[in-house]
Amino acid sequence: MSRPDWLAQAPAHARAFLDGRRLDEVECIIADLSGIARGKAMPAAKFATQSHFYLPNSIFQQTITGDWADDGDAAFLEPDMVLTPDFSTASAAPWTADWTMQVIHDMRDQSGEPVPVAPRNVLKRVVALYEAQGWKPVVAPEMEFYLVARNIDPAKPVEPPMGRSGRRAAARQAYSMSAVDEYGRVIDDIYDFAEAMGLEIDGILQEGGAGQVEMNLRHGDPVKLADEIFYFKRLIREAALRHDCYATFMAKPIQDEPGSAMHIHHSVVDRATGANIFVGPDGSETEAFLHFIGGMQAHMPSVIALLAPYVNSYRRYVRDFAAPVNLEWGRDNRTTGLRVPISDPASKRVENRIAGMDCNPYLGLAASLACGYLGLRDRIAPQPQFTGDAYNSAEGMPRDLTTALDRFEAPSPIHDVLHPHFVSIYGAVKRMEVDAFLQVISPWEREHLLLNV
Repeated sequence: MSRPDWLAQAPAHARAFLDGRRLDEVECIIADLSGIARGKAMPAAKFATQSHFYLPNSIFQQTITGDWADDGDAAFLEPDMVLTPDFSTASAAPWTADWTMQVIHDMRDQSGEPVPVAPRNVLKRVVALYEAQGWKPVVAPEMEFYLVARNIDPAKPVEPPMGRSGRRAAARQAYSMSAVDEYGRVIDDIYDFAEAMGLEIDGILQEGGAGQVEMNLRHGDPVKLADEIFYFKRLIREAALRHDCYATFMAKPIQDEPGSAMHIHHSVVDRATGANIFVGPDGSETEAFLHFIGGMQAHMPSVIALLAPYVNSYRRYVRDFAAPVNLEWGRDNRTTGLRVPISDPASKRVENRIAGMDCNPYLGLAASLACGYLGLRDRIAPQPQFTGDAYNSAEGMPRDLTTALDRFEAPSPIHDVLHPHFVSIYGAVKRMEVDAFLQVISPWEREHLLLNV
């Protein structure tokens, strides 16, 4: 079935981008396990004549290095998935030379069932569990990333970018407006691209690292916000390339600098009344609020492999270095992994500070929400609030990817929430990435072991 009028179903910002112009190309995309955009680009006229297209399901067995993990089946048949466009995600690709639109696609198998290993479907599955209970989860992500000098030699350490002053971006300048101005042209393009794409930025600030930026997004629906982070990562990289630098979302790209997190603020509202279930009519905290925290404390160790998905991710978890190393919770306490920010009662929320910016946004949000859901469902009581410096507490979480995968693959209620087949595929892919990493000999090993042991 053709769709010559598909743009009528697109958001207003997409139609505005094309006002008076002829659309040249449509990029039909999905996010793989790593959050990389994969799919097909096609002429706009061709896109308008087809209702779906196909991609092999092996896309979700590909590692970050381009290898392919075995999912345990007897044969590697690579059956096709059926991809259909979600027109609500239609958005400009304003960095291209022609007039191009992007459209995120839904993924189903040939019998019409959602592909369980597709990250967007994993998140939709978790959100549906909330909806079945009459709840609506609300999230507000914070994105941290680095702008760095061009680096085409993987053996060379990453450096901060050169600013407009002719000096490299300085560290330890958190919240400095002049530090942001050093690479203001990149920020200007980020704003311009976001406006063209209909993406709303709540604020941009300088973080503690040299060239490190934090960008806050307004709160909303988890799937929509994950789509936006997926888009934002792409547009930020493109904005940086226009100005002779890179944008990186690695958890720890520069030695001795803080890592980059994706803090996730959570609240849950009653679908019938729209009220925040974390507070009662008098504004006091409810049992549901405590149960959500309890679920995160109980089940977060099982999903760290989703929140910190690479060997590099665990370099971010350094005691007293702007990243949590624990699963304690506290009010207005940035040393705890779970923080309750200052807010009015209607905005009562829990901030998960564990997730790294290198995680797939669909899987990071799904993992965090899954823990809170199990806490609500099973009425899990949290540990007592931590009121001191939580860096002095027991860590309580895996500190390397192998240990995290052991916890992820061990029997857990999380498996049924996320889907057992997803757990199997994800574990196989990440195990293969760990094995590939262990084959690489680092400069540290050559410096300290070559002649000394």
